[in-house]
Amino acid sequence: MESILFLGFNLYAWITITTVLTMFSILLFTKLRADLVFLGAIGVLFVTGVLDAKEAFSGFSSSSVVVIGVLFVVVAGLTHTGVLQWIVKHLLGQPTSYAKAVVRLMLPVAALSSFLSNTTVVSLFVGIVKMWSKKLGISPSKLLIPLSYASGMGGVCTLIGTPPNLIISGLYAENSGEAMNVLATTLPGLFCLFVGVLSIIAMRRLLPDRKAPESAFESTTDYTVEMLVPSDNRFIGQTIAEAGLSEVKGGNLIELIHFDTVISPVPADEPLMGGDRLVYAGQVDEILDLRKSHGLVNADHHVFSMNEIEKDRQFHTAFVTFSSSLIDKRICDSSLEKEYNLVLVAVARSGQRIDQSPREVRLRAGDTLLFESPAKVHIQTDRLSSQLQFFDSPQVPNISSKTILSTVIMLAMVVISALGILPLLQCAFIAAAAMLLLRCCSTDQAMKSINWDILMVFAGSVVLGLAIQKTGIAERLAFGILDVCGTNPIVVMTAICLVGTFITEFISNTAAGAMFFPIMYEAAEKLGYEPYPFLIALMISVSSSFATPIGSPTHMLVYGPGGYRFSDFMRIGLLMNIIILVANIFIVNLIYPLTPLNP
Repeated sequence: MESILFLGFNLYAWITITTVLTMFSILLFTKLRADLVFLGAIGVLFVTGVLDAKEAFSGFSSSSVVVIGVLFVVVAGLTHTGVLQWIVKHLLGQPTSYAKAVVRLMLPVAALSSFLSNTTVVSLFVGIVKMWSKKLGISPSKLLIPLSYASGMGGVCTLIGTPPNLIISGLYAENSGEAMNVLATTLPGLFCLFVGVLSIIAMRRLLPDRKAPESAFESTTDYTVEMLVPSDNRFIGQTIAEAGLSEVKGGNLIELIHFDTVISPVPADEPLMGGDRLVYAGQVDEILDLRKSHGLVNADHHVFSMNEIEKDRQFHTAFVTFSSSLIDKRICDSSLEKEYNLVLVAVARSGQRIDQSPREVRLRAGDTLLFESPAKVHIQTDRLSSQLQFFDSPQVPNISSKTILSTVIMLAMVVISALGILPLLQCAFIAAAAMLLLRCCSTDQAMKSINWDILMVFAGSVVLGLAIQKTGIAERLAFGILDVCGTNPIVVMTAICLVGTFITEFISNTAAGAMFFPIMYEAAEKLGYEPYPFLIALMISVSSSFATPIGSPTHMLVYGPGGYRFSDFMRIGLLMNIIILVANIFIVNLIYPLTPLNP
């Protein structure tokens, strides 16, 4: 059966092609977890005999995947000693023009992203950039896209800056027997970053000037109303549920103030007493009908105000992620509020508050939600990260001598690896051990920092690349590209990088890197050239996703806070894709001239 050919592919190749296409369709059109999808793909390839047991699970022992896992611990040490906060505090400053603001923002972010997780860096900067933009009088939407772009362009500047670089370099080492230097992509990456910064400044008019989503929440009197329970009210002594005061027409009860005690969320069995204040969120005009239906009166003054937040309550702003299961659902249909001790106060979309009961709003990706919770309650935002992205009240670690210590450990790891004294894997293990022994992070913090879901995706990507290569798909596609593009190596390099850039707008850059590695490697060898420069160009291409908010996790992090629309990324992103592709091909061929393979 394996020898039966159809359109040049055998049965195992068609099983692989079908598996890959099915997997990417599931990732694009469903909300299934990516790690489960990749694990399922590995299972299919193993069960159908495309890969044997050793090959099917080779991703879990791949040195590049192990390096990524160990680097999570190194990053934990940097994060918990305040390195990122120190850099933010001292480098942004007070620029006097938009161009200077872009430079002051993008360069530090790119530098950090060369060594740290792009998502970690952007998560830290989002809230700070929003406050910084207000001081500068610049719309956050003019700075948050450059923030996300900078993290991606900075990530390609070192092999450890972004997972595709580690995956591709690891596969190259396995195929050629030669390891890439940790700084192999530094010069090409810096050139592309320089071109990218200039392009952002030149194309600033293509960046949208959106109103910050949370600006819709600045005046709480617009969407909350406080009602007072008179001492002779007929419902006194009944519970909130019995009186019918929890879910009312146009809104819902978010808080009850009894003397000096604030009760939020309000339990259904809470008894009603004379003098109680009931705080409702929703459509104020409809809620005011409670004066007639329940004999309530307007409170003499509105104490539920952003500027008068009492010590026993706090607000949280969150944004609905693209993968959230809350999309197209109402909060009242979920257990989120009860489970996390939160109360939804208002919902904004595209910078405008939705004028209806917030718990009745069907949510969309990018919606901004305003929650209230008791001040003493710690919201477990990490558990909610797949549903909502919170940006308020970050825990800022103390900056101390360990801040310098963790920085020295990280720099030593990079330098020792770059000089070839020790391989990157050994350097990463030593750096992680040093972070733990010198107490830059605790063992609990280190273990919690390891994202096992992401590691599963990385391991699955390696296995997919192996299957594509083993079944002859890579070789067949390489020949197909050569038939279309001819034998000019620069044209072939450009064509594969162009397709890689397009594909990575819709799938993870790690998966794109693993999928295109065998194709690029085979194409280079068929042309008779050393694959090294081809793969450097591929690394930059699969991390150059600028045109859609789903092209990178960092784009999704800024999508809600910037009040963006899907088309905002395309307006500037399509041009950025082309500009960076041209810069990439130019600089790679300048720094790494094409070398014929030894006969």
